[in-house]
Amino acid sequence: MPQELLRYPPVYCLVGIYRLATQPGLRGPIWDKCRHGVRRGAVVGAFWTVFTFNAQRAFVAFFLLNSPRVTALAQNSFFGYKVPLATYATVMFLSSQFTYILQFFLSRNLKIARERAWAQTVKSRGKTDDFWVPYVEEWEVPPQVDIERPRWEKWIGPWAVRLLFRRVVLLPFNFVPFLGLAFSAALKGISTARYLHKPYFEAKKMTPVQVAVFMEERKWDYRMFGFVAALLESIPIVGLALTISNRIGACMWAYDLEKRQHRFLAGELKPANLSRLVSEPSSIEMKDFRKASK
Repeated sequence: MPQELLRYPPVYCLVGIYRLATQPGLRGPIWDKCRHGVRRGAVVGAFWTVFTFNAQRAFVAFFLLNSPRVTALAQNSFFGYKVPLATYATVMFLSSQFTYILQFFLSRNLKIARERAWAQTVKSRGKTDDFWVPYVEEWEVPPQVDIERPRWEKWIGPWAVRLLFRRVVLLPFNFVPFLGLAFSAALKGISTARYLHKPYFEAKKMTPVQVAVFMEERKWDYRMFGFVAALLESIPIVGLALTISNRIGACMWAYDLEKRQHRFLAGELKPANLSRLVSEPSSIEMKDFRKASK
C-alpha cells in the first residue's frame, strides 16, 4: 500500500472491506468456516423476528415512547425524512437481537475466521514471520506512559463501565438514527484499535510498555482508526462481517507501519525529536518532520 495512507488510518477500514469483497483467496477460507453458522443463525433469527415483531413494537410504544426525553430526541427529521420512532426503535432492538443470535451460532468459528483473515492477509503480501522485526523507537524522547489502570477501574472493572454507558447512559441516543452508534464508537475507539493490532504487537514480541509508547506516539491515528472500525462493527448484522474486514484493514496498516520500522532499523530514517512538535509545533519543525517521515 502507498505510504501516504499512513496519514489517513481510517482509510484502511475501507481497504479491508475492498479486499474481503474482491479477493477469493481471503474470502474463501473465512466463508468456509462461517457458512453453516450463518445459515442456522439466519433461519432462527428470521423466525424470531417474524413472530416477535408486533410484541416488541408494542413494548417499545408502551414503555419507551411515553418518555418525553426519548421522544424529544427524535422530533427532527433525518435527511429531510421523518423517521417513525416506534418502527425505528423496534427495528434497532430486533436487529441487535438478530446479531446476538448469529453470534451464538457462529461462536468460536468467528474468532477463527478473524485469525484466518490476518494470516491470509500476511500471506497475500508474500511475507513470513521474519518480516516482523523487533520494536524500533522512532522518537528521540519517547512519551511517558503509565500502563497501570486507575484504582477505581480495577475495583469496578472496565467491563462494568462500558456496560453502564452502552446500556443505560446511551440508551436515549439509540432512538436517533446513527447517533447512538457514533457515541458508542467514540467510547470504544482506542480499545478497538488496540484489539485489532494485538496480532501485530504479538508478532513483534512487544512488551506492554512498548505497546503503550507505540500507541501514544500515534494516539490520534489510533483514535481515528478505532472510531471508524468500532462504528462499522456497531452496525447490526453487517457489523459481524465488518469485524473480519477490519482485521484485514488492520493488518494492511500494520504492514505499512512495519515497512517504516524497517527503514528506521536500516538507518534510512532517523528518530526525530517529536516532543517539541507537541509543545511548540512551529512551521519549521513541521517541515523537518515531514522530511524525516518521507
